[in-house]
Amino acid sequence: MTTTPHFARARWRLGASLGLMFFLAGCQTTSKLPTEPITPHAERVLPVLPADVKASPEPVAAYELTVPDDSIWARIRSGYQLQEQAQNQARIQQQLHFYARHPRYFEQTAPRAERYLHYVVEQLEERQMPKEFALLPFIESAYNPQANSHAQAAGIWQFIPSTGRHFELHQDWWYDGRRDITASTQAALDYLSQLSERFEGDWLLALAAYNCGGGCVSRAITRNEQQGLPTDYWSLRLPRETMHYVPKLLAMAQVVEQPERFGTPLPDLPDAPYFAAIDLNRQLDLHKAAELAEISPNELRQLNPAYHQRITAPRREYQLLVPVDKAESFSAALEALPDSAWVDYQPYQVRRGDNLSTIAQRHSVSITAIRDINNLRGNLIRAGQTLMLPKPLETAQGNNVPQQASAQSSTSSYTVRSGDSLWTIARQHGISVASLKQTNNLSSNALQIGQQLRLPGSTASNQQQTTYTVRSGDSLYSIARRFKIEIDHIRNWNTLGRHLQPGQQLTLYLP
Repeated sequence: MTTTPHFARARWRLGASLGLMFFLAGCQTTSKLPTEPITPHAERVLPVLPADVKASPEPVAAYELTVPDDSIWARIRSGYQLQEQAQNQARIQQQLHFYARHPRYFEQTAPRAERYLHYVVEQLEERQMPKEFALLPFIESAYNPQANSHAQAAGIWQFIPSTGRHFELHQDWWYDGRRDITASTQAALDYLSQLSERFEGDWLLALAAYNCGGGCVSRAITRNEQQGLPTDYWSLRLPRETMHYVPKLLAMAQVVEQPERFGTPLPDLPDAPYFAAIDLNRQLDLHKAAELAEISPNELRQLNPAYHQRITAPRREYQLLVPVDKAESFSAALEALPDSAWVDYQPYQVRRGDNLSTIAQRHSVSITAIRDINNLRGNLIRAGQTLMLPKPLETAQGNNVPQQASAQSSTSSYTVRSGDSLWTIARQHGISVASLKQTNNLSSNALQIGQQLRLPGSTASNQQQTTYTVRSGDSLYSIARRFKIEIDHIRNWNTLGRHLQPGQQLTLYLP
């Protein structure tokens, strides 16, 4: 096959990530991105298991290998398109030998993939692309959205920053689209489709280019053409990692097709959507979102790994993913959410003598956040300039938070006011929503104005009290982060003025 190169290729080498990566082989860049010389990946033929996956020579019971017809695995197998090109290849046999020696791989990685796999399969079907590609994130990241490589590749599809930006995966202090499950999946399938078009519909060449870059594959084709050799994937001389990258995927597809042959159990993952996407046009605390969705904060983070901070990103419309059975109630809860419960911003006009450090300290926010929110490239600001800064949470929520709350308070009462919610009341008094509901035998989050609630003792009552002396450069944000506590709790435990002063004594209750 003859091709005309029109994509330049950038290389990066990928390593193990967080001890969980099955095998990292990240995406490459196109002609609009800087190019680098090819440097093959570290010499490695067989895939590297995640740290929590162990080789198991023990036989697997036959009943564990049965895959129901309504399983997502059956749906994946029904859409294979690459198997005719996978016959009797020694490199595939080598990878199959690896899978046969590690039969528990899917058993130990599928629970993580369960959240995302159905969505990936649906997108492949819509584009009529090979469903073998649904297995590609197993190879790239073991379906771990928090996976990183030493070359800064991130997410289940392992985009490096420049390639992510090229495919419109926004990246800033708040949000990294490379970790966004839906956005990164669309970008990865766009990239594979572009590569397929470049190589005249040859998906194996597209896969190879996804690993080592379009330019890398085009140069290999040109070399073979000059020598009168075939130009299919199996005939090309490519970097060592790329020589084994495509066989890894094809071998994995064969294991999924015939798990009984390799003694590999496939967990019974249902062929049903796991999540639904809910649009947001305002910033929301993610812990508040978890409360509204009635799921754990950890589950919300697993579905929305793109958010770096505890709140969603400003200035753009984003989505939150929630379990599909929670979508309707979550949407209704958002509709009923009072303005005081959303996160808000305030304008700040720079005064003579201000710098980013003093502004950050005064408003308990990091310099990085100020730069990112206001699109500042450096530290230069000028008098009269307007900056957007996060409002203190108690101001944004319109609560009259007491300046000092007794950490050792016993059970007391609270009268529900207009705009209150269990979350705002719990936050105001330094207690959890769960303990507030338990103390008052509440079965739902509904409240009525004038309702009397009993308040359990402050969460600080069972924590260790310590005194911290404020140092030069400290802010409430930096102190809260250092001790892994909430800024609001520091305010509640102490009577604070407008600024922290070096030498000031703060009372803290540490978990």
